[in-house]
Amino acid sequence: MPSLRFQDLRVYRAAEQLADELWSIVRTWDTFSQNTVGSQLVRSADSIGANIAEGTGRKSFKDNQRFVRIARGSLYETQHWLRRAFTRKLLAENDVKRLQDLVAQLGPLVNGYLRSIGRTTADAPKDSGPRTEDTK
Repeated sequence: MPSLRFQDLRVYRAAEQLADELWSIVRTWDTFSQNTVGSQLVRSADSIGANIAEGTGRKSFKDNQRFVRIARGSLYETQHWLRRAFTRKLLAENDVKRLQDLVAQLGPLVNGYLRSIGRTTADAPKDSGPRTEDTK
């Protein structure tokens, strides 16, 4: 697997931007909100970039893919916590729009990055002809 600098990946930089925006917002919340929703929100957002970074340090495409899938799960978790924060009126209207834009950009970047480190020719399954269910 070619050596990548995770810092150079567009998907990583977008994950960093989302995490940094959330950090700035959560720091302004009251202590109770920070310790409940805020802590979970920041941790899940930080996990997106952390897993992308860790995956690039692995020795195989398969390991890297696994960590990018975990990063995608962390993005979904972040979306969950953003919904909770919105419902509980912890986010200002201008924050909501900015965060929606960042999340909307990040999702396709994560999926595109996952596809870019997809199967190699050696990893592809051998075609063994039609399966039984294909012939019915």
